Amino acid sequence: MKVLSSNEFKDYIQNSKVPVLVDFFADWCGPCQMLTPVLEQLAQEVEGKYDIVKVDIDESEDIATELGITSIPTLITYKNGEVADRMAGFQSKDAILAKLESL
Repeated sequence: MKVLSSNEFKDYIQNSKVPVLVDFFADWCGPCQMLTPVLEQLAQEVEGKYDIVKVDIDESEDIATELGITSIPTLITYKNGEVADRMAGFQSKDAILAKLESL
């Protein structure tokens, strides 16, 4: 999964032709580490239909602050460049997929 920098984030979200699920994480976060393999598997299953990317909040504090992210992992789904859904904490693959498919 691609890790977006602050510079890449807005362009990527605005220019994506498919909905984008963004995982806001930190390397020191246990639940974030548990979520990574779930998202990697999901990314393979939904390739071409949805994009799944990551943003390291320690490297991109400006984005985390702008979006009001106070707990991680936080998953934000963007559709047509706008926030479509937001989930905080560890989520199962089925729960994430259900949210994506409900967009």
